[in-house]
Amino acid sequence: MPQVMTGDDMQRVIKRISHEILETHSGAEDVILVGIHTRGVPLANRLAETVSTFEGVDLPVGTLDIGLYRDDRDRRERHEQSKTQIPEDINDKHVVIVDDVLYTGRTVRSALDALTDLGRAATIEVAVMVDRGHRELPIRADYVGKNIPTSQQERITVRTRPVDDSDGVWVEVLR
Repeated sequence: MPQVMTGDDMQRVIKRISHEILETHSGAEDVILVGIHTRGVPLANRLAETVSTFEGVDLPVGTLDIGLYRDDRDRRERHEQSKTQIPEDINDKHVVIVDDVLYTGRTVRSALDALTDLGRAATIEVAVMVDRGHRELPIRADYVGKNIPTSQQERITVRTRPVDDSDGVWVEVLR
């Protein structure tokens, strides 16, 4: 399985995306990061840590379980439900959904549905480590670490601490 991004590559991407978020919003005021379980959560936390280093501001970080909002619940293996925890009211805030891979767009659609149940954000944006293409819905990421075009016979695997024992991105050929 070839590695396409190292942990150092991922850290550079996190720094770049942090700067892009700050540029887009002219700072960190009213910005909330929301990580999608599982690997979007540590990525959101890293973005917040990086913004804190640059701006001296602690961005609120929430976690989002989209399990109940998925349109393929009946086809997926059931997992223990994670907790959705949003640290403050999202009304009139700039919410950045953070995930590891953007593929069909269905995960982001589920996240949008979940966030809509929590309030009315001023804006909702998407930040991902990898965009692999193959969209089924008209959804795009506002902040992309790396575009990695793939075939349907490939899978992108993102590993991130503390969920995994290492950081990196790999492309795996499915058989």
